[in-house]
Amino acid sequence: MKINLKHIFDIVGEAKDFGYEIPAEDLSDIRGYEFAAPVKVNGKVYNRAGIVYLDYAVAFVLRAACDRCLKEFTREYDFDFRHIVVPSLSNEDNDDYVVAEGESIELNDIAVTDLLLQLPTKMLCKEDCKGLCMVCGCDLNETTCDCLN
Repeated sequence: MKINLKHIFDIVGEAKDFGYEIPAEDLSDIRGYEFAAPVKVNGKVYNRAGIVYLDYAVAFVLRAACDRCLKEFTREYDFDFRHIVVPSLSNEDNDDYVVAEGESIELNDIAVTDLLLQLPTKMLCKEDCKGLCMVCGCDLNETTCDCLN
């Protein structure tokens, strides 16, 4: 979703609310993650004292395989984000700001990047997952074995 920010940059106190969904099929090319439902994005872009802020939340359901026991599971996530939006930067290597190219931003790109950076690197079905036995391969969450004794 593209948001034009011309009025937001020009008028102190101006604000724009937004809410939409990114379809799960639009995210199918992201490797290692399977979105079970659309990603819901809700937020606001506003100008406070000449500084433009982007505040938004994402909510989504992820389908994954546990990295320890290999069981499939789904989990709901929701994250809140805040960025300062600027019309341009003199130093292109600055990750502290979102640059509005042509006075607009592509919110899908920002939201997907933000949510991927928040996801855990190790996906576990539960925090105390015991995983699989390294010898016989049984699921140690469901049974015990004598292989390692």
